Amino acid sequence: MRRVGESEVRRVVFAGGGTGGHIYPGIAVADSLLALSKKNNVPLEIYWIGSRSGMDRTLVEKNLSDSGGSITAFYGIPCGKLRRYFSLQNLVDLFRIAAGFFRSVALLMKIRPDFLFSKGGFVSVPPCRAARFLGIPYFTHECDFTLGLATKLNSGAAKKILVSYERTAEQMPVALRSRCLVTGNPVRPVFYTDRAYLGREFLGLPSVRHEGEKPILLVLGGSLGARQINNLVMENLDWLTERFMVVHQTGNDFANENADFMSVAHKDYKPYAFIFNEMPFVLQAADIVLSRSGANTLWECAVCGKPMVLVPLCGSGTRGDQVDNAMNAKSLGAAQVLLDKEVSGENLRSCLERLLDAGERERFAGGCARLSGHEVPSQTIAELVLEEVR
Repeated sequence: MRRVGESEVRRVVFAGGGTGGHIYPGIAVADSLLALSKKNNVPLEIYWIGSRSGMDRTLVEKNLSDSGGSITAFYGIPCGKLRRYFSLQNLVDLFRIAAGFFRSVALLMKIRPDFLFSKGGFVSVPPCRAARFLGIPYFTHECDFTLGLATKLNSGAAKKILVSYERTAEQMPVALRSRCLVTGNPVRPVFYTDRAYLGREFLGLPSVRHEGEKPILLVLGGSLGARQINNLVMENLDWLTERFMVVHQTGNDFANENADFMSVAHKDYKPYAFIFNEMPFVLQAADIVLSRSGANTLWECAVCGKPMVLVPLCGSGTRGDQVDNAMNAKSLGAAQVLLDKEVSGENLRSCLERLLDAGERERFAGGCARLSGHEVPSQTIAELVLEEVR
C-alpha cells in the first residue's frame, strides 16, 4: 500500500450490487462520505465495483449525480450467485466468481485504494477476497436481521463487521463479535427531511391534509412488484377504497398485463408501475404501508414513522431474511405481519381495520422509532470510513 500524506487524495472503493437493496444503502454512505470529506478538507475519490450486467452502473451514477456527488469511475465485473439448493448454474457461477476475483485484483492494483467498503450481496465477494489478497483493509455491512452468505464470506478478514440491529450482533459467533459494530441500516438523506407535501402534490392531492380525509395506504412490492400483494389488493379493492386512499406500486409486469385497468381513473385508487424519485415524498405522505419486508424498505418506513403491514417473502426460494426482518419489526411494535398461510383477505382487513384508528397508528410509529433509533447510519458509517482513510 502507498503511504498517504495529508494533502494526498484518498481513494475508497465501494463494492456491492446485483439489486437495489445492495446499491441504495451504499449510495447513502457514499453521499455522506463525500460531504464529510469536503467538510474536513480531505481530498477523496470514490470508485465503485459492481455487476457488469443489470442496472448497477445506471443506479450508482444516476443517484450519486442526483444527490450532488459523483464517483470517479464505475467498474463492472463478472459475478455469480451461490444458491442454497442444487443447480447446475452453481457450477457455471463458480467460474464467474473466479473471473470476478481476478478482475477485482487487477482493478484494485490499478486504483490502489486506501480502503474498501462492502455493501454485501454476491457481487461484493470477489472484491473483498481481492482486497484480502492485496492487504487492503475493508468493512462489510449487513442490512438484514440475519447475516447473508456474502457477509459471512466477507467477515473473516473484515476490519469491522457493521450490522443494523443489536440482536444481530448478539447472535454473531464469539470469534467475530469483537469486530462487530451496530450502525443501523443506511438510507438516503432525503428520507430524513419531511417533504410530505411534495408527495401529496405528486398524487394530485392538496398540499395540506383536510379534515375527514381518508388515510393513505401505500402498497409496495419492490421494483418488480409482488404478485401475492397485488392479488390481495385486487381481491379487496372495494373494501380498501371505501376506507383508504390506495397508492399502489404494482411493478412493470402487472402494469403491462393490466394496461386497461391501470389507465382507468379512480379518485381513491392510484396505481403506478413504479414510483421513481418521488418515492421518499410519497412514503412521507402515506399513513400506512403494506409491503414485503426487504431490509431497506422496512428501514425507510421506520425512519419516516410509518406503521407497516408486512407480507414477507417465504418459501424455498429465499433464505428467510424477510421473515426475520418482519418478525423483528413486529417484536418492536413497528409492524403487523402476515406469514405464509396467514395471508388472506380476511386477515389483511383485520390488520388494516386496526390502523384506521389514529391512536393505533401513533403507537406503531413509536415502534418505528425504536427500530430505527435516533442516529443517521450513513453518517455514522461515513465517519468510521473517513477515520480509516485518514
